[in-house]
Amino acid sequence: MASAQVEVCRPVGAMGFVERLNAPWHERALQLFMVIVLAHWAEHLFQAFQIYVLGWPVPRALGALGLLYPWLVKSEVMHYGYALIMLGALWVLRSGFTGVQDRRWWTIALAIQFFHHFEHLLLQLQFLVGANLLGRPVPTSLAQLWIPRVELHLLYNTIVFLPMIVAMYYHMFPTREEAVEQQCSCAWHSRLASAAQPG
Repeated sequence: MASAQVEVCRPVGAMGFVERLNAPWHERALQLFMVIVLAHWAEHLFQAFQIYVLGWPVPRALGALGLLYPWLVKSEVMHYGYALIMLGALWVLRSGFTGVQDRRWWTIALAIQFFHHFEHLLLQLQFLVGANLLGRPVPTSLAQLWIPRVELHLLYNTIVFLPMIVAMYYHMFPTREEAVEQQCSCAWHSRLASAAQPG
């Protein structure tokens, strides 16, 4: 217990960058990460809108950024870059989740994103090599053999996003025991306590 107290009292200047991201900067890092996640969601939802509401053919429905920079989508760079950022952020921010439930749900999101990243890596490699899986006319992921690409990536984003939200809920509302272990300001009880202190 004494060593845990030493860690909690460790000055910010003595922490490395990743330690800061998971302690005093954790709340801001999660907020920034959520902006990135929601921006990518917006891209997928706009693409779905182009297909299902506007009636555009799938090859023409490239989302918002894809309309401005078609090569981002056609070269797989945008989605692969997002998958990589998402995987890295889920990994790097994981140690800030110190409770049982928040850590468990964040790890589930990380595991799903690992496979999602693998699917995008497979797509990226097919584009770079110029040969598609099973001789298909376009780069194809494994799950895409059964589920159309647009729907598949909406599904992937959903099944990664949901456990992230559950993890953040448990992280923001930890048990009393888990709250003691938190080194960040993410828990609402810490905001309420600091607001109640005379200033």
